[in-house]
Amino acid sequence: MKFPTLTSLAALLALAVASAQPRDQAVAALIDDLVTANHILASEGILDGYGHVSVRDPANPKHYFLSRSLAPGLVTAADIIEYDLDSNPAAGDDRTGYRERFIHGEIYKARPDVMAVVHDHSPAVIPFSVSSVPLRAVSHMAAFIGEGIPVFEIRDVDGMTDMLVSNPKRGRALATVLAKFPAALMRGHGAAVVGESVKVAVGRAIYLDLNARVQEQAMLLGGTVKYFEPEEARKTAPQDGFERAWDVWKRKAAK
Repeated sequence: MKFPTLTSLAALLALAVASAQPRDQAVAALIDDLVTANHILASEGILDGYGHVSVRDPANPKHYFLSRSLAPGLVTAADIIEYDLDSNPAAGDDRTGYRERFIHGEIYKARPDVMAVVHDHSPAVIPFSVSSVPLRAVSHMAAFIGEGIPVFEIRDVDGMTDMLVSNPKRGRALATVLAKFPAALMRGHGAAVVGESVKVAVGRAIYLDLNARVQEQAMLLGGTVKYFEPEEARKTAPQDGFERAWDVWKRKAAK
């Protein structure tokens, strides 16, 4: 029987390491962007000590990454937990997770196109979640909401609650209301914002907040507010995936 030499063993090990590197590097890059997303959203005032952002694993679409329960501005790569779409830790991680992680898992189940989810408590959008006045596109950077934004009413799901989407039933109901839209407001709570990348989801969360503030200011002026028409909005929505803005936000958050 011929045993492998040390040289051949070393070659096999090198081959195994090399074959594992692309996947490992891809995950590391994805998690780095997720950590950056947390810091950007905290820096831009979209998330404070609460709220969260996740990203789907493109190589394993039935899993996603989300921080342990922690203020977004403090998140590091070591804090990231891998979840399945039932929002159970994929590797038996016993660290405390966000109670509302079901927002993420259920949206990923319902929307195969979604690769990232932001849940925030933006003060600017909450008035539109409790008022009969709808949030509509008034800023070109928020043209992605040109076809409107639905509002999730948790009372329709479970009556009187603590307002948290803390189980799969509530997560599924939110995902149903979200439907094909880029975001959904959550009555008296905040918003769930989605995108085909973490950069898009972050950009949309930031400009959804800006649009809410601009719309309120326009309405306070009195007179008639001119909103984007759906066709106009489709032609206007940012086409670069917020890449240019991401670099600025990232540098600002790192200071």
